[in-house]
Amino acid sequence: MKPVYRIALIIVFFLALAGILAGIYLFELQHKDLSKVKPDFKMSAEELYKAFETDEALASSKYVEKVIEVSGTIESIKPGEENSVNVSLKTGSAMGSVICTFQKLPSGNQLKEGQNAVIRGECSGYLTDVLLNDCSAVEVRSAAH
Repeated sequence: MKPVYRIALIIVFFLALAGILAGIYLFELQHKDLSKVKPDFKMSAEELYKAFETDEALASSKYVEKVIEVSGTIESIKPGEENSVNVSLKTGSAMGSVICTFQKLPSGNQLKEGQNAVIRGECSGYLTDVLLNDCSAVEVRSAAH
């Protein structure tokens, strides 16, 4: 075998091996567990939503990709994509809410519509709703009266 072909074959082998290892890494990649992470900000769902509604550019620069602990009343709980669950918090606005996406709800989940909850997640922006990802429930209180 000519040396050029041998070198090309070795390069192809290592590129294929790198591709396989990268695929395995991405397949095994777990979502962040924010339950034990200190939040960058703590606020109510109303405050967070109002910040984006008032000045989206300023709120995006301040909150996007930050861990936020938000408190509010659960408006709805709906299934999301790929077995995730979306929990919407009331904001006092008919136009939108804060949507908290859980990759899976904790076992023994006690989240119910109408309850007050404190939820921690990473803000990913605003699209008529404020979106928090990789959420975890920090505290759940009995239904609002």
